[in-house]
Amino acid sequence: MRPPLRRPAHTAHRCRRHRGGHLSHRRKNRSAPLSGYDYITDGNEIYRRSFATIRAETDLSGLPPGVDDIAVRMIHACGQVDLVDDIAASDGVVAAARAALRAGAPILCDAMMVASGVTAARLPADNEVLCLLRDARVPDHARRIGNTRSAAALELLADRFEGAVLAIGNAPTALFHVLDLIDRGDAPRPAAIIGIPVGFIGAAESKAALAERTDLEHLVVHGRRGGSAITAAALNALAHEQEIIA
Repeated sequence: MRPPLRRPAHTAHRCRRHRGGHLSHRRKNRSAPLSGYDYITDGNEIYRRSFATIRAETDLSGLPPGVDDIAVRMIHACGQVDLVDDIAASDGVVAAARAALRAGAPILCDAMMVASGVTAARLPADNEVLCLLRDARVPDHARRIGNTRSAAALELLADRFEGAVLAIGNAPTALFHVLDLIDRGDAPRPAAIIGIPVGFIGAAESKAALAERTDLEHLVVHGRRGGSAITAAALNALAHEQEIIA
């Protein structure tokens, strides 16, 4: 029979204490490990260099006023500078969204990942960030309306649409359904719709439908690309004009 394994002597030594209760020198220094790699460790400096790199590598001149700064953060979220070619926005979306948020409007989201990505410190009026996807009413309501849970969750918030900022970063069905609710008169117009759902089925079409609207302030990423990270990045940029908050 093989003898039982024993902890190596040097491993046991690292956990020993000197007399008086103090950890050994090796143990104390574990909180400040050395690295064999040369990299930037200051978070704000990483942000500054990242944003500078994006501006150096991206032509932002074709975007409406103010959208260029929003686009920088969106590109930062996905790491793809060619995203700018697919960004489209109404001329007044930045002003409308920022005015609404400063006035205390809620942000209504289709996905928990979008809501979770909003940085509370950037919100100008301690704004509510709401997603009802986990609400107990959603499954039955989805069956009732014959649509997805994401669509149903936003319909349950329809009475909050007026003056709100809607953020749809996951489900094309939610974006289509919001447009239907508004067109039928079942929901008031929001201040702005950030419509950036992702996927292969319905995503491009839903964003194209929103981009065609002249009655709704909007921001979209055409095509299949999109998602929660890009949508939350757009929201964070709209919420606070200062690019980096120390």
